[in-house]
Amino acid sequence: MERLSVQERPNWRRKMEEIGFTFHSLEGIYWNERACYVFSSEEIDLIEEVSEDLHLLCLEAVDYVIKKNLYGRIGLPEKFAPWIENSWKRRDPSLYGRFDFSFHPPKTLKLLEYNADTPTSLIESSIAQWTWLEDLYPDRDQFNSIHEKLLLAFQQLRDDLPIETPLYFSCVREDEEDLVNLEYLRDVALQAGVEARFIWIDNIGFSEQTGKYYDLEDRPIRYLFKLYPWEWMIKEDFGEKLLGDTLKVIEPPWKMILSSKGILPLLWDLAPSHPNLLPSYFHPEPLKGPYVRKPLFSREGTNVSLFDQLGPVMATDGPYGDEGFIYQKSQELPYFNGQYAVIGSWIVNGQAAGMGIREDETPITRDTSRFVPHFFNP
Repeated sequence: MERLSVQERPNWRRKMEEIGFTFHSLEGIYWNERACYVFSSEEIDLIEEVSEDLHLLCLEAVDYVIKKNLYGRIGLPEKFAPWIENSWKRRDPSLYGRFDFSFHPPKTLKLLEYNADTPTSLIESSIAQWTWLEDLYPDRDQFNSIHEKLLLAFQQLRDDLPIETPLYFSCVREDEEDLVNLEYLRDVALQAGVEARFIWIDNIGFSEQTGKYYDLEDRPIRYLFKLYPWEWMIKEDFGEKLLGDTLKVIEPPWKMILSSKGILPLLWDLAPSHPNLLPSYFHPEPLKGPYVRKPLFSREGTNVSLFDQLGPVMATDGPYGDEGFIYQKSQELPYFNGQYAVIGSWIVNGQAAGMGIREDETPITRDTSRFVPHFFNP
């Protein structure tokens, strides 16, 4: 793994907008192709293998939470437990997730957290960096089969849907990044033959009489892909209506367990000394040396604090933390030319599918952290 300075394409903004990637210059510069990361094929093999291994371990952790009734421990209201458990028993389909790793070659690959519910940076990882590769390095390869695996996953979902039943795609109005990622996923679903309809999350209606959900034309919504966090959704006025189980959602209710950072101490309980996990606990006392405090629920690096032996070193603001925190051993991120790099490894339909890289001048990856493309030498 190394970082190279490279010449950006003179027409890259136009090319990004042609594929629908419109927020490329968020906060001045978000997509950064003045640099790229280069990997060996052995390093890519390791990231792929570890991602699939940890995916299986996460499924064990879901079972562990359910059997031990640990909902409260990870910040989930216990009244939602039967609904979550029914979703798990049915094996309601999960589309995707993203592991965030710190990587120090050749073999030190450590899980920082799992974005299991509403991961973004998808269009960047899937399409944007692939077009960059084709333009500049067509003889190289990239860890990136995200689009193909999403297409297969939606084809499988299409075959499982009742005949002529649409899948609705929804997010909030105010977030361009969410909308672009959602529309990319909806486009892939359309390519797979799914009747994929769009609706804003606040336009979804609920009928007390029928116990069902409806769109603005009073058509029933039976299947929904939502780019909207479960921990927000269950707190809405209609949150408890979800317990009627008349709405099938992707990501499914059981994925709520993995969306809590409380899963990190539980993974450590299940596999202590796992080479790809960091010691993590629900209180800081067992940790000797620097550690990170993270809210059970948070987004884009908000409310994260770094501590050393003397106390707090760095912290980010935000609205999270009411549900509690977890404490994780601090892991140094790879550092290149003033940038800390985090690898985001995608799981699609249970398989490792590719990766994207975000970098920042600080050790905490935030919404302003830049996306940098990569390739590897086959």
